[in-house]
Amino acid sequence: MKRRQMIYLSAMAILVAAGVFAWNTMARAGYESAEYKVVESDGKFEIREYPDLMLVSTTTKLDAQGRDGSFMKLFSYISGANETKQKISMTTPVFMGNDKDSGVQMGFVMPKDIAIKGVPKPTGQQVDVRKRVGGRFAVVRFSGQLTSKLAKDSEAKLRAWMETKGLVAEDSAESSGVETAGYDPPFTPGPLRRNEVLIRLK
Repeated sequence: MKRRQMIYLSAMAILVAAGVFAWNTMARAGYESAEYKVVESDGKFEIREYPDLMLVSTTTKLDAQGRDGSFMKLFSYISGANETKQKISMTTPVFMGNDKDSGVQMGFVMPKDIAIKGVPKPTGQQVDVRKRVGGRFAVVRFSGQLTSKLAKDSEAKLRAWMETKGLVAEDSAESSGVETAGYDPPFTPGPLRRNEVLIRLK
C-alpha cells in the first residue's frame, strides 16, 4: 500500500512540475522578446549580436528583486504613466545593467513598433528612456532566484569561458559592460527561471 502511495505521489509531483513548466513556457512565449542573432553556441554559453534597443529604466538594486518599487515604476509607465497615456505591452527580458554614475539600472525593453514610432516620455519620477546600444555580447544562461551572488558566480563562469575563446570585454567609462537579464514573472519557481549574464565584447 505504501509503495502504491509513493508511486502515486511521485507521479503527481511529476505531473505538477510538468504543468508548471508548460505554463511558464507558454507565459514566457506570450511576450515579445528582444531580438538577437546567435553567432556561436556552446552549451549554456553563447555569443550574440543585438540591435539597438529602446528601454525605459529606473534605478534599483539587484537583490531587491523589484521589491524596492523599481518594477512598479516601470510597470506604471507601460500602464499609461507616459505623456500619451499609452498602454504598452510587457516584453522580455528585464535588463539590469551597472551604470557607474547612477548604480544598477532596471530596464523594460520597448516593443519594436513603439521603438519605431517613438517612445513616449515618462510622467513618473525617476523613470527615463534610454537607448541600449547594440553590439556583440558573450552570454551565459542559468536558472535560480536572481541574486547578486548567483549573478557574480555566473559572471565568473562566463569570463572563464571567454578566456578560452580569446574574447575580450569592452571597457567603458560609463558602464561595467555587464548586464543581467530575467525572463520570468516573480512567482516563477527558481529551477524554472531563465536568467542570463551578458558581457559586451570588443
